[in-house]
Parts: sequence; structure tokens; C-alpha cells
Amino acid sequence: MFKIREARWLAPQVKSFVVEAPRVAARHKPGHFVILRVRDEGERIPLTIADSDGAAGTITLVVQVIGATTERLCTLGAGEAIQDIVGPLGKPTEIEKFGHVVLVGGGVGTAVIYPQAGALRKADNKVSAIMGGRSKPYVIMESELAATCDAVYPCTDDGSYGYHGFVTGKLQELIDDQSNPVNAVLTAGPVPMMKNVAKVTLEKKILTIASLNPIMVDGTGMCGGCRVTVGGKQLFACVDGPEFDAHQVDFAMLTDRLTAYREQEKRAWDRAHQDKEHMCKLAAAEQELKSCLE
Repeated sequence: MFKIREARWLAPQVKSFVVEAPRVAARHKPGHFVILRVRDEGERIPLTIADSDGAAGTITLVVQVIGATTERLCTLGAGEAIQDIVGPLGKPTEIEKFGHVVLVGGGVGTAVIYPQAGALRKADNKVSAIMGGRSKPYVIMESELAATCDAVYPCTDDGSYGYHGFVTGKLQELIDDQSNPVNAVLTAGPVPMMKNVAKVTLEKKILTIASLNPIMVDGTGMCGGCRVTVGGKQLFACVDGPEFDAHQVDFAMLTDRLTAYREQEKRAWDRAHQDKEHMCKLAAAEQELKSCLE
């Protein structure tokens, strides 16, 4: 069991957890993720490690409610525990001196770019971060990134905060600014967003790395569930990635594979919402979220 030390809402349906996982914390590098189970009979899900503290033996996970398992996880609070956490998994981000690096995070993808920002700054890069959300409450980790990056650009779809428009619009502005050329782009978030980021950078042939988020089960390359096509080759995101050259990724295949278990996911959601204990905890979590947003 992995005890939760802290749990707090960052945005509607997005919660941050600081969890005791000393072995994972000791080995964590930017780009790594974990596979966890909330309870014995639960499914395995991958989550990016947003931060770690080797001395304290903790890791930070940022979770968005998108299905039954993430909803059940987000009903947990400080003092409770997660059944299983395995990691760190995947290949870490390849950190080198690029020059000016722009990090583009959409929603909880911002948790992926946060540890990258600190590592890139240590490698003597100039780092700019673009974070997107549909409105101001959905823009997360701005202050954390501001403490690490040279410049931070929050974006909202509705214009309620920061740049009015998609992250790709702000990225294009930075690329067009010839006084500060962009040498590399790292992106994480919804698949359509990463696909469009790759389109923006392709014309200028800017190195662009995308952190992919396919369905995973074991995270060790055994099940083959996380197959992605990159440069015409079949690769496993869990052991060959999760980061790949965005200009080589078959985003259409990735999008299609993400819908493969929609029917099963709906059945799991329906079962969870028939569980009285779960619904009681969910009601308490929703009240907690409401209080945080007021």
C-alpha cells in the first residue's frame, strides 16, 4: 500500500496527490511514469510522475477524472492509500542543450512538462512554457512553472485568462518571433493538441517531441496494448517511449486505439455508480471540490 500524504484539487476534476513511494522517488527522472491500481480488483492505469522528492520518499501525481478508475482515485484523500504503484517506467526525457525550448502542455499534460522544465534549465536552455485550458480554472501549475521557466504563457479557449485561443496559436507567435528562435518543442496533452503542435512546427523543421498517452496495462512491454506507429514502425510506448518524434507519430492510429475499449469503460463507469460506498465518497469529494473553487 502507498500512503497518500497530501491530496488537493487543482482544477475541476483534476486532483494532485503526494504519495509515499521511496523506491520510485529515488529513481525518478523527467518523462517517467507509473502504473497503479487503486484497489485489488481495479484496472491498471498509467500516470505521469509530475514531481518527486527523493529525500522525503514521495512522488506527485496529477489525475484527471475521465473514467471509473480515475474517479475512484480522486475520491481518496490524505491518510488513505493506493493499492499498487509500479515504476518508474518508460524512458526518461533526453535532456541536452538545445537553446530555446518551448514546452506545450494541455490540461493534465502540464504535469508532464513541469519536471522537464527544471531539467532543461539545468542544462542551460532558455525555457518557455505554454499551458492550455478551456477557461481559467482549468489552467494548472502556472506558479510552479513560473518558478522554473524563463517565460510562461497561459492560454484559454474562451479568453477568460491569458492568451485567447489554443496553445498552437501562442506557439506560432513564439516561432514567428525571430528575435528569439525556437530550437525545440516538447508537448504533452490531448492527442488532437499534440497532432496540431506537430503541424505547426513541421514547416520550420523544429525538433518536436510528443509524450504519448496510449492505453497501457503492464507498462513493461509484455501485453502489447500500448502499440504506436512511429516512422512506419510498430513500437511500444511503455518501453520505447513514451516520448517520440512528433513528426513521425501516426496520430490517426493513436486516436483510433484510444477508443478501443469505450464500451467496457462505460460498463465500468455504470458499475461504479451503482456502488453505494463509492457514491458516498464521490459526493464528499464533489463537496470538497466545490469548497476549493468557491
